[in-house]
Amino acid sequence: MLGLDADRLRADLNRLLAFLFHQGILDEQYLQLQQLQDESSPNFVSEVVNIYFHESEKLLRNLRSLLMDREFSDYDKMGIHLNQFIGSSSSIGAKRVRNVCVAFRAASDQNNRAGYSIHMHALYFLYG
Repeated sequence: MLGLDADRLRADLNRLLAFLFHQGILDEQYLQLQQLQDESSPNFVSEVVNIYFHESEKLLRNLRSLLMDREFSDYDKMGIHLNQFIGSSSSIGAKRVRNVCVAFRAASDQNNRAGYSIHMHALYFLYG
């Protein structure tokens, strides 16, 4: 009985991953991350993704704080946070988040406050 349930869960997970790839949410890097998981670290992917989400929440708070400052002028600090977000998103295969961060960074580089406000909303949307 347990074997059938495990097979069903595995099939559901594979369908979910296929959907996430098809929608452009994940990319090949996620598959490479999965390949690093083995019997000695069976929760590796889960642990890395949990760390990613924890760090992403901090980066989102930092970015939001910068954007809420009416006298905002520290574009270098925003760029640092965005580069961290781009790097961590790339490393786990979070393609859609990485793409939004790249566009956000481009708007920031152009000092386009309306543009990076839109991308900040997009990031919040992606994180629910």
